[in-house]
Amino acid sequence: MSLAAATRDAVRERPFLYDALRAGVVNYTAAARTLDIDGEEEAIATALRRFAEELSADPPHDSDARVSMQSGLGRVESSDAESAIVLEVADTAFAEDAGSLTGIVATGNLVPAALTEALGRLRTADVPVDAAGVTDNALVVVVSRRAGPDALRVVEATVQG
Repeated sequence: MSLAAATRDAVRERPFLYDALRAGVVNYTAAARTLDIDGEEEAIATALRRFAEELSADPPHDSDARVSMQSGLGRVESSDAESAIVLEVADTAFAEDAGSLTGIVATGNLVPAALTEALGRLRTADVPVDAAGVTDNALVVVVSRRAGPDALRVVEATVQG
């Protein structure tokens, strides 16, 4: 495997570095030092620089999404749900009137990458997420009741930004 291919593989194993390369905010030499690749540091830095030049930044979110907050969500087994299900993954669902969690629901023209960005922003805002999901016209993030207002602001900024 070439040094360039090994460098690309190492970057793809580190999503934070991939995102930083796309954003153009990487010190290539420092990043090269962190990668476990056999080769000279400067050659690895050059491979990183070339890889970054090939990557394009994410297009801005041009969304007409509406964001709302739903209180009273709870975890239920999907087969036992008597209330409207807001989010379902495998055998677990989050339904209305079943608990004390809050759902942040964005609807409209969305891209799946919006969930990645929202989760990243929620993580940096120290907002823990219980569950999340996305389609091309809906995004749902489930958080604690206390985190609801903060999560609402973050998701709004993400999908409408």
